[in-house]
Amino acid sequence: MGKLAFGVAVGWAVVSCTIAGILVNRAVRRRREWFRVLGVLKEFEQGCATSITKLRKVVDAMTTEMYAGLATEGGSKLRMLLTFVENLPTGNEKGIYYGIDLGGTNFRVLRVHLEGQRSTTLKHEVERQPVPQHLMTGSSEELFDFIASALEQFVSQESNDYESRDQGRELGFTFSFPVKQTSVSSGLLIKWTKGFAIEDLVAKDVSECLQRALDKRGLNMRVSILVNDTVGTLAVGRYHDEDTVAAVIIGTGTNACYVERTDVVVKGQCFRKPSGQMVINMEWGNFWSLHLPRTTYDIDLDGESPNPNEQGFEKLISGMYLGEIVRRVILRMAQESDIFGGENVLSKLSIPFILRTPMIAAMLEDDTPDLIEAARVLEETLQVPEIPLKVRKLVVRVCDVVTGRAARLAAAGIVGILKKIGRDGTVGKVSIKMKSRQMRRTVIAIEGSLYTNYSRFRGYLQEAVVEILGEDVARNVILRVTEDGSGIGAALLAARYASVRSGRPR
Repeated sequence: MGKLAFGVAVGWAVVSCTIAGILVNRAVRRRREWFRVLGVLKEFEQGCATSITKLRKVVDAMTTEMYAGLATEGGSKLRMLLTFVENLPTGNEKGIYYGIDLGGTNFRVLRVHLEGQRSTTLKHEVERQPVPQHLMTGSSEELFDFIASALEQFVSQESNDYESRDQGRELGFTFSFPVKQTSVSSGLLIKWTKGFAIEDLVAKDVSECLQRALDKRGLNMRVSILVNDTVGTLAVGRYHDEDTVAAVIIGTGTNACYVERTDVVVKGQCFRKPSGQMVINMEWGNFWSLHLPRTTYDIDLDGESPNPNEQGFEKLISGMYLGEIVRRVILRMAQESDIFGGENVLSKLSIPFILRTPMIAAMLEDDTPDLIEAARVLEETLQVPEIPLKVRKLVVRVCDVVTGRAARLAAAGIVGILKKIGRDGTVGKVSIKMKSRQMRRTVIAIEGSLYTNYSRFRGYLQEAVVEILGEDVARNVILRVTEDGSGIGAALLAARYASVRSGRPR
């Protein structure tokens, strides 16, 4: 009996040792896997680093490309398109003006009431309508007849206090598709995007097509302005503040425009006018420089996109892509270790764009100790309950790296514009104190959900502007949120040009 008990004891000891060995090996393996995951994070952080030295190189590259784009067509990744907008709102405009905003699957008609003095608020009415699917691929006549019909109904609701309802009305048209501008009120469609495919409008004057539809319905309106949403944002910014010199949109996509001296626009010498200035549409989403920090995840995203080697800057800073970059990084982490603990996590994370930028914002701005919002987003997206806190912290860190890089690069782009127009405090060899006294107050109008709705992104961008310019110069630069530039801006420009034509005081 004693021998039997001894044998059993020995057997249990062997089993226990074996189990212990298995558990130890498993723990060691998991620790190694976790270190590999941390290695992925460290490598990504290093690849996304935006030191002040690197940012200043991006500033210089942006300025250099701006000069090149103004010199010749195709001379730069920045297209630096002439908008022919030489007069911006002053705040003295009076009357009722209309705008149409077509830039996606919805379009808007709007009316602004201007009383001849600059105001922090604009009295306006807006009506939004979806564009029926069949009109997005039909004929240009059908599309513009639909728009004209909606405008006709909107005009009919005009209040009776309008002094001369029978007089002609000025209409600003925001058309946010690639256009070759030929005048302030006309432009030829280059190509459709965003799901539109109306072939008979390509290479045609979009304003002329809209005007024909208005005339057909007997609407006494003239399409006097054709702009994109960025120029509209600049117009709204200038209406509210005469020191506004540029506008930036940072949302799903990104772009910038600014006021340039016409004497430096070499490629547009034949278009020079007495005003001496013109708004330039940079199309800065296509900016590229070897100084931009790009990782293997960015390279793969670009290669798999519908437009490889194009819109490089946009793919680093805009809301369309930030969530997708985060997805690619945490997919790599999940391949290194089963950090999420779910069987189907890899298949979920392999779905492109399953993580959207609003999700990234929600996780990054979660200030609860247990990152409750981050847990909710990950569980709903990956369908895995009870994701460990350390994994949530890891994902939030990836979100932070992606957001910080995007915001700081956007800041460098803005400073690049300031440097081009001599508003960065570097002109002349004078002391910093003297520079700050000489610096003119400079306002940048900013619109777009990534900047306006994402406080962490906004904070990083503002900090980087100060870091690059220095506090003495940066205090003269105001980044001001502007609302609804894509709609109201075109109507304000219609009002401004009506004032210019009538000879009313500027």
